[in-house]
Amino acid sequence: MKIIFAGTPDFAAQALSALIAAGHEIVMVLTQPDRPSGRGMKLTPSAVKNVALEQQIPVYQPEKLRSAEQQAPLMGIDADVMVVAAYGLILPQIILDLPRFGCLNIHASLLPRWRGAAPIQRAILAGDQATGITIMQMDVGLDTGDMLSVHVTPIMPDDNAATLHDKLAAQGAEAIVDALANLSSLERRVQPAEGVTYAEKLSKEEALIDWTQTATQLDLKIRAFNPFPSAQTSLDGVILKLWRATPIDGTGVIGSIIAIDKEAITIACGSGALRVTELQKSGGKRLSANAFLAGSPLEVGTQFAVNV
Repeated sequence: MKIIFAGTPDFAAQALSALIAAGHEIVMVLTQPDRPSGRGMKLTPSAVKNVALEQQIPVYQPEKLRSAEQQAPLMGIDADVMVVAAYGLILPQIILDLPRFGCLNIHASLLPRWRGAAPIQRAILAGDQATGITIMQMDVGLDTGDMLSVHVTPIMPDDNAATLHDKLAAQGAEAIVDALANLSSLERRVQPAEGVTYAEKLSKEEALIDWTQTATQLDLKIRAFNPFPSAQTSLDGVILKLWRATPIDGTGVIGSIIAIDKEAITIACGSGALRVTELQKSGGKRLSANAFLAGSPLEVGTQFAVNV
């Protein structure tokens, strides 16, 4: 097929690479404008743009697609379909109607659960047992279009946002290739009205650890916010990022260290305790608990800020 591809991060880049490998003709790539990143805040192309440039595919990077001028580069393209994955711009109806078979979206959730910007993190944070990929026929709503195929993947107890992202990126790439190969036989299903939830963007404020929550809730937060924006607590005014932990039975003064061993720092929660095995001091490196304690000794009874 002749495809317009719209996407920005690594999640989308995997799908673009898979479509190229499957023999489809990518006639244009849409991606977000280069953004400043890194310590030097150097303008950096998106992961999708990098793939497109390697394959010598034309790239278009509009700030918006609202005006006729912004839409003009797409108007002369005779595409069969547009594939959209984590693009980041709203597509108006005139763009949705351009390709022969419309626009297909690779969404990282089991719709209608977790429509919106951060479905991977929200699924973990909510304690969902499974998530997956939905291939959806796009309309002007926020992830409200008809479903063409659904692919389930379990959320494992040790999954964080990074590991689950990688699983779903691979699953999404495979799912869109399969969907295009069988497009004429796929049944369009209207999303059910029941079970709709919205995956709001993550905020740094959400990442603050409230030790009055249960150990299970805090474990979910640490996993959901790894790698961004990272779950954080405070000790004597110093911010600590918590990267890996396990909820266990335990009691003590909420927010205080109740045990220390070579592998973990155990902290009492509102219910149960959290055995922290990987953490990071502000401005430092991610360290195992053992390495962290070697440079920053702690004692049983040390009190973390209960709610930063």
